[in-house]
Amino acid sequence: MREVKNILFIMFDQLRFDYLSCSGHPSLKTPNIDQLAARGVRFTRAYAQSPICGSSRMSFYTGRYVHSHGAQRNNFPLKIGEQTLGDHLRAGGVDAYLVGKTHMEVDAAGLLRLGIAPDSIIGARIAECGFDIVVRDDGLCAEGPDGFYDERRSPYNEYLKSRGYPSFNPWHAHANAGIDENKDIASGWLMKNADKPANIREEDSETPWLTTEGIKFLEQHRKRDKPWLCHLSYIKPHWPYIVPSPYHALYGTHQILPAMRHERERLGAHPIYEAFMQGQISRTFSRNDVRSKVIPAYMGLIKQCDDQMGRLLAYLEEAGLMDNTLIVITSDHGDYLGDHWLGEKGLFHDCSVKIPLIIYDPSPFADGTRGTTCDELVEAIDLAPTFLEAVGAEVPAHILEGRSLLPFLRGEKPASWREFAVSEYDYSTSPPASKLGLPLRDCRLFMVVDRKWKFWHFEGGYRPLLFDLENDPEELDDLGASEAYASVIEEMYERLGRWARRLSQRTAISDIEVLAQRGGAIRKGILLGLYDGTEVPKELLSRIHGRSAARFVGPDTGPGYRTEPESAQPEPAAPRT
Repeated sequence: MREVKNILFIMFDQLRFDYLSCSGHPSLKTPNIDQLAARGVRFTRAYAQSPICGSSRMSFYTGRYVHSHGAQRNNFPLKIGEQTLGDHLRAGGVDAYLVGKTHMEVDAAGLLRLGIAPDSIIGARIAECGFDIVVRDDGLCAEGPDGFYDERRSPYNEYLKSRGYPSFNPWHAHANAGIDENKDIASGWLMKNADKPANIREEDSETPWLTTEGIKFLEQHRKRDKPWLCHLSYIKPHWPYIVPSPYHALYGTHQILPAMRHERERLGAHPIYEAFMQGQISRTFSRNDVRSKVIPAYMGLIKQCDDQMGRLLAYLEEAGLMDNTLIVITSDHGDYLGDHWLGEKGLFHDCSVKIPLIIYDPSPFADGTRGTTCDELVEAIDLAPTFLEAVGAEVPAHILEGRSLLPFLRGEKPASWREFAVSEYDYSTSPPASKLGLPLRDCRLFMVVDRKWKFWHFEGGYRPLLFDLENDPEELDDLGASEAYASVIEEMYERLGRWARRLSQRTAISDIEVLAQRGGAIRKGILLGLYDGTEVPKELLSRIHGRSAARFVGPDTGPGYRTEPESAQPEPAAPRT
């Protein structure tokens, strides 16, 4: 039978939505990802809840906005008490496993406060976004004068050592570095080396390694009766931008798309946008010689990812898992690559905040939508309720803030859908925040996007940015300072305010439980507002009438205290003198 029993949740890190052939890239061919799109639905207007790894992923894993879960930036802990995919799925009888990256930072102080041991089952799940860990490696084994960026043990480094790579940190010296003309390490951190092949056997590089680990998991679990979700979370095509042979030489400068930018973006630019454009990363990526080195490597990394998808899909077919496994391919955010005079990610242009999203549903109910696209406004938080509904588990709507995409997969039109999508970005630890000398709480940006307009709000009293997506799809002309668009800006602020007022923190009690409490107090004897009882049915007064068992007279202590039997009559008053 074709039905959803299992879920394979595939995420690539920093994969742009438009760097797939199924989304229109003219020279980068991704036939295996395209194959899945041909068997499912590709969502063309999907947005991350934040254009930065950690915050975005916490929204994927909790089904909640950054505004709600509070992990607003990389290395900001996900506060203890936030429920995750693993919690919700286990309640529905589905196990949840991780193979790869989460960028999760544990709320260690919260664990300590509650007395939860980090190495207990509960503690480990809290520390790992609710997943049971098969392999966790965030691919951030960078080392500087003050030590490692990520101090966790790296399973990938241990794997490379077992394969004979001699370095103390083969992630850096081999997987993410080449060899220069002097036979020295040509680090991938220096983008001048991006055209060199990584000094590693291709089959040992990060993407094939994680594919192998994913297939091992599938092989171990494919015959189990209990359903599962496997989050296969790839490290690439995230920087460092260097890829092993033959992928380093597949693309050249003639296959690089022209930079999506214009000089007028820099003339009278918004001060915060200007600060980001003046950052080291952006100034480097604004150079054409850098783009000509980096983008072919980025494309090679994506091509390697696609080839590994071919390997994975072949296994799924062979193992018979395509008939009962819902498969998702997505990314946590994009990459500027020099567009808009910016590098990396963080702001709200489409190349940064818009994400690829492809969903394959094996159910026969989805046969009518295979190979189609959906241009509704979709958010990353929609995946959590989609997964729960697909496996028949309860969707706790008082906790999850997204909406299930299952109707779109099965050719149904929801009675209503969102008018706008929201994304958030906290840049409080970034160089622009330091350069501008901003208070921490002012270092926040919000995006509201609908079918025609994209609006950016800046805390701290700055004016907004506004783009007309119909007439300016490349987002080159900021209209936020023009009085001609004051009514549009007012409408966007109304939407942002409405969104900020949503009910998001009442997560300990469901709507059904709240409704069950309506009118319950009066049936349990709380009779407020009554004068003589005629205002309510006599049944509700049944426990407040009846003969008194005794009459208490005087203070409750001392010689004046006494009781009178129920039949006693009050003494007549003494005559007045």
